[in-house]
Amino acid sequence: MKYLLTNQKTQRLSFRNLQPSDFQVWQELFKDEQTAKMLGMENFKTPEERCDKWFEWTFHRYKNNLGGQNVLISKETNELIGQCGLLVREVENEFELEIAYSILPQFRGKGFAIEAAKKCRDFAFENNFHNRLISIIHSENSNSKNVALKNGMTFKKQIEYSGNRMDLFQIEKSDWQK
Repeated sequence: MKYLLTNQKTQRLSFRNLQPSDFQVWQELFKDEQTAKMLGMENFKTPEERCDKWFEWTFHRYKNNLGGQNVLISKETNELIGQCGLLVREVENEFELEIAYSILPQFRGKGFAIEAAKKCRDFAFENNFHNRLISIIHSENSNSKNVALKNGMTFKKQIEYSGNRMDLFQIEKSDWQK
């Protein structure tokens, strides 16, 4: 489980692996149709189906050393506020390492996504996992694009990914300022 940030911490967050007992809380993320669209989950019709698939994908990643999003726990309240992590991806026939993040609606706009994304960036570069990190963001998702920019990334190009038009942001290790 090389790419997981299990037991890592930031000023306000603790990282841990997703657990089956997180299902009810995480299902809330998928009640919003716009969020489901931004995450490529719109083909699954109910919040429960979307969450089932998310958990299936996450546990597959964990089991096969493909990274995965860790659960973000507020150190202040001990609440699950979102997920963030490093995902092994193949993009245009190249190995990539993506910083991905999702925050529950009631915790958005409080800086948690950028705090967690910066931790992922630093963790990946400090451990020499790759010389470049990316974020693949739905072209309509301005909030996630802002997180990528605040994480030192720049827009590289638009790509087709999983049947959607996506924006690819990147940061090279040589441009990373710790």
